[in-house]
Amino acid sequence: QRPDVLAAEHKLIAANANIGAARAAFLPRITLTGSVGTASRTLAGLFDAGSGAWSFQPALTLPLFDAGRTSANADVAEARKVIAVAEYEKTIQQAFREVADLLNAREKLAEQLAAQQANADAQSQRLKLVEARYEAGIANHLEVLDAQRESFAAQQGALQVRRTLLSAAAQLYKAL
Repeated sequence: QRPDVLAAEHKLIAANANIGAARAAFLPRITLTGSVGTASRTLAGLFDAGSGAWSFQPALTLPLFDAGRTSANADVAEARKVIAVAEYEKTIQQAFREVADLLNAREKLAEQLAAQQANADAQSQRLKLVEARYEAGIANHLEVLDAQRESFAAQQGALQVRRTLLSAAAQLYKAL
């Protein structure tokens, strides 16, 4: 369903159709032309009885000598098909590469998020302990502020990794 893959596929189909058209140029062409009307020496007798006229012209065209143009056109169409196949394969490989890279990134980001979340939980637990020590009078206010700063920094790091993970998931859906 990717637009780039569909475009490459349609180019390949068009290249195959061009080969068929180039091969058809080797075959003879038959044209049939006909006309029907009226003819008269005077304008007054244009529609009288016996003034009907018709002509029929069949023609047969054979590509006998065209200085290799038909053969060259077939070769060009064949070369364009080979190029279209290569571009199609390249597009498919790029699509698979994008999906594989994003799946790998999502896995690594999930591991990183788990580590960041564990760090944020540990910093939150540390903040609770420092606050309890401060309430008991064992720690000073600077230790509480330092624990709050580190807890907030760990939570912010976890949120940044989560944002990156969600962005990678959106890019994965887009790549699929």
